[in-house]
This record gives sequence, C-alpha cells and structure tokens, in this order.
Amino acid sequence: MMKLYNFHASSTSYRTRIVLHLKGLAYEYIPIRLDRGEHLGFSFGQINPMRGLPVLDLGDVRLTQSPAIIEYLEETYPDPPLLPKDPLARAHVRALASIIACDMHPVNNLRIRNFIRDSYQQGPEGVAAWMSLWNDAGFHAIETLLRQDETRQGFCHGTAPTIADAYLVSQVFSAVRFKTDMTPYPEIMKVVEHCNGLPAFAAAHPSRQPDAQG
Repeated sequence: MMKLYNFHASSTSYRTRIVLHLKGLAYEYIPIRLDRGEHLGFSFGQINPMRGLPVLDLGDVRLTQSPAIIEYLEETYPDPPLLPKDPLARAHVRALASIIACDMHPVNNLRIRNFIRDSYQQGPEGVAAWMSLWNDAGFHAIETLLRQDETRQGFCHGTAPTIADAYLVSQVFSAVRFKTDMTPYPEIMKVVEHCNGLPAFAAAHPSRQPDAQG
C-alpha cells in the first residue's frame, strides 16, 4: 500500500488526498506535524531533503512535490480522468491549477509566513495581510476565468472534477483559515460548495484526518 506523509492542514497535502480519493486509491496516512516542526528533524530530512509535504512512498521510490505526485497518479491511474482529453482543455485546467501551485501557494506557505514574521517583525495581522494580497490576486484571476467559461457545470471545467478543483478547494480552505475574505469570489465558492458535497472531497477534508485533533 502507498504511504502518504502529510499534515491535515497543509493545502498541498489536502489537494493530494483529494486526488487519491477521487481515484479510489487506498493509502497509509503518516502524519508529519508541521505545527511541531517534525518536518525539520533529521529523520524527515532523509525522506525529503526539501522538508516539504506531501511525500508519496511507493515502496521502492518516494515522490515529492504535489504537482508531480498528482500528475503521476493521473498517468498511472487514468480512471477516472482528472484532465480533459482535448489538449486545449487540458492546458486550461493545468493553467487554473498552476495559478495556485505557482503564483499563490509558494509565497504563502509556512516557511514564507515564518520568514515574514521573524525577519520583518510582522505580527498576525501583518502576516495575514501578506497572505491576502497574493490570495486575492490569484482568486481574482480564477474568478474571471470561471465567469468566462459558460460551458462548465459545477466544477472549474466541464461536468466532472479535474485537478483544478483539487487545487482550488484546498487553497480556499487555507485562505479561509487565514482570514481571506472570499465574498468577492462567488463563482469560486460555488465550485467549492459543489465539490465539498462529493464523498471524495469530504473524505480528504482536513477535519477528517487522524492528526486533526491534538
């Protein structure tokens, strides 16, 4: 069985869990407590030298970086597909996901938040303002793209979940957790509400993970 090193509140872990559940894949849940600095210890550094989450252990090899893990799962377990067949549609879905993976998450993850707090002496309000700045930039772009797509039904694209939905749902969870105002983004919130009503998304939710308590 695959092993997933992850943390319940990590958005990159969350998006990976969503994909695993959408694919119907069983995995062993191995919590790495970011809130206790477990990712900074020597033992986890041997698992992932970058000390990030998630890590997917396949037994003979470990995969790091959630975009690479998600693409691997899509290529290895193609049913149900989480990317459209049409090349242009695939590019569109990847672009939606990349706004989050490339433009939003990297500047708002834990190590950046800690750096801003410690090096620039920012309190919780200052850190939250930094996060909202980049969250708003990305969500504005995604909201615009969702409004422009008149053919989609309930999801970021088309009539079924794609990787874009996994990225969006997990990023919105993180944004709400850090007090980003989501009222300017009704189309995004409609997608999130629709997806959260599906069993795979519900099973992957941070509140339902074994390390969510304590």
